Amino acid sequence: MVSLDYIIGFYSSFGYFSVFGVLLLCGFGLPIPEDISILAGGIITGLGYGNVHIMLAVSFCGVLAGDIIVYNIGRIFGEKIFKKKFGKKILENGWYDRIVKSFNENGKIVLFVARFLPGLRTPIFLTAGITKFVGLPTFILIDGFAALISVPIWNYLGYYSASNRELLIQWMRDTKIALVILLVLVVAVYIIMKVIKNKIVKSKIISVNEV
Repeated sequence: MVSLDYIIGFYSSFGYFSVFGVLLLCGFGLPIPEDISILAGGIITGLGYGNVHIMLAVSFCGVLAGDIIVYNIGRIFGEKIFKKKFGKKILENGWYDRIVKSFNENGKIVLFVARFLPGLRTPIFLTAGITKFVGLPTFILIDGFAALISVPIWNYLGYYSASNRELLIQWMRDTKIALVILLVLVVAVYIIMKVIKNKIVKSKIISVNEV
């Protein structure tokens, strides 16, 4: 795993282009956590190597572009992707079948949650493209909404704690806990709404049958 200090040094040298490029490659499974990359981008702006708001836009575009490319690779190649080295590596160990099953059971919420799951994000987005689970506009809407939550948090966290590493470590820990809680709440609300919807549909069917 590449250290945060190394990433900060690299980003300081190449600025916005390095942040965008690394985030783009993260979509393909580059072993550098996106949150660390976005955080480092925020840190270098806090150290005077750029504008934090521009860095936010660059980070958001890099994240979204990487995800869209992965989705489109799956959409273009379809199940032929399994014959490619990239597809075999990303969807090994039966991930494809498990993800398809999750799509069928849990719906579009899987794509939203995937943005917060570094290890599963790429295989889920690739599978979404292969199966055409959702169209590209819907994919961009869901993924973009999730990115609007995560990207600003890490970007500004890095910016405001650039000169205080101890505070940064504490904020990182607290932020991750808060994001997990938020994710759990979103999933819980979705499940509750789904259960209520199913009950309403069942009650209508029963009413129709009785008539």
